[in-house]
Amino acid sequence: MERKIVKTADGSTTIQLVEWNEQYHSMHGAVQEAKHVFLKMGFDHAYAKKPHLHELNILEIGFGTGLNAILTLIHAENLKLKLNYEGVEAYPVSTEEIKQLNYIELLKAEEYTSVFERMHSVDWEKYAAINSQFNLKKRQQTFETLTDKEEHDLIYFDAFGARVQPELWGESIFKKMHTALKADGVLVTYAAKGSVRRAMQAVGFTVERLPGPPGKREMLRATKS
Repeated sequence: MERKIVKTADGSTTIQLVEWNEQYHSMHGAVQEAKHVFLKMGFDHAYAKKPHLHELNILEIGFGTGLNAILTLIHAENLKLKLNYEGVEAYPVSTEEIKQLNYIELLKAEEYTSVFERMHSVDWEKYAAINSQFNLKKRQQTFETLTDKEEHDLIYFDAFGARVQPELWGESIFKKMHTALKADGVLVTYAAKGSVRRAMQAVGFTVERLPGPPGKREMLRATKS
């Protein structure tokens, strides 16, 4: 499938799958979307629920370009919090594609250039210390093969949209997500379709509709009760 680097509305780049007319991030702004959905509505919410937590386990469904991972690392740097971050990705982004992404430049975070490079260069399938508080494990597998059980405090659900991969947005996948979370764990996603909300509720999640990122009216946050 043809892939190309495209610029989104906030100036940040993303990868487009031409045949599907689908992007790794929102065309309304890749960085804006990630900060709103995964940091503000996900990370900040999960941390606020347990402010005395010393360690947070995060699972990202769709590691992709590493945007959510680097934003999380930067965002959490001043917290006395150890992050264990696992990113699941069936089809890793190539080194050449990574070089064409402008996240570090756009964020004016040149001091994190080597950190972002390290995220993409460390070995898959084992934890690597990206810095003193951020451990990363990249897992090359399809989402359907997940067997995690009560391991994670927070899930960033960033799969391709239901328009192109509806099988990733049904009850069977969200059952796996529910099982993967610890009690009171949280899942956030940019999606807001009624069918997605109902699939989450059917497997036991309590689901909230929240204001969405720029260009999107709503998003969903699900809590394991």
